[in-house]
Amino acid sequence: MAQTDLFDWLKNDNRRFLHVVYRVGDLDRAIKFYTQALGMKLLRQRDVPEEKYANAFVGFGDEKSYYSIELTYNYGVSSYDVGDGFGHFGIATQDVYKLVEHIRAFGGNITREAGPIQGGTTIIAFVKDPDGYTFALIQRSVFVDPFAHITLRVGDLERGIKFYEKALGLKVLRKDDNPEKKYTVVALGYKGEEESTVLELTYNYGVTEYSKGNGYAQIAIGTDDVYKSAEVVNLVTQELGGKITRQPGPLPGLNTKIVGFVDPEGWKTVLVDNEDFLKELE
Repeated sequence: MAQTDLFDWLKNDNRRFLHVVYRVGDLDRAIKFYTQALGMKLLRQRDVPEEKYANAFVGFGDEKSYYSIELTYNYGVSSYDVGDGFGHFGIATQDVYKLVEHIRAFGGNITREAGPIQGGTTIIAFVKDPDGYTFALIQRSVFVDPFAHITLRVGDLERGIKFYEKALGLKVLRKDDNPEKKYTVVALGYKGEEESTVLELTYNYGVTEYSKGNGYAQIAIGTDDVYKSAEVVNLVTQELGGKITRQPGPLPGLNTKIVGFVDPEGWKTVLVDNEDFLKELE
């Protein structure tokens, strides 16, 4: 397919943020924190002893329309390095103060008490889960999915924006520059921030590299065709960097078709066939 046809196809591809994948040192402890402290639901769980791992999906609603978290436990590994490149997850709530007290009651680590952002009126707080992943709690009166965003730090913001626009068809929804604190945040999504989960890229002035650690893994996004998606990604990586790390095709055992790649900074995304994903949920 010609380049112009591929990018035209991308504009009409049925894309949605599906879930984020990361590793935890104690799956039962993580499930307990996410369901009891953060108010998520345990959506599905599986143990794969032949591969020596287990995982659990948690989220605020049905995976057909809500974003979720895939918590992965590798047998015998009790802790991970989160790194300094991963930023945080954003959780929207109508009452940050109330949620902070609820999390505190379940032993949550409150790293920033509830209150307005500096120089603004939005109420926020920061907490950490038992494995050290940070969550920003954001007060909003209106939202569809409480899972608001994923924040990753990048060393070249303009290149990052261009990559995610061209490779994934994301649109810039918001750009906040804060010269006083020397950082810029850009939100990219398929719908508005009140309507669905978005990706935030943060650039800290003068910082060009970050450590990825070994805890955070990847974002999964739905697509109608992983093969055409791979062609698009391949074209964009030739221009901007990054590379395809798993060629398009079905996963052994599951038969779900995927394609995996990293952006120019090394952050990983997996595109998942929409029909195959729905079959997984049956």
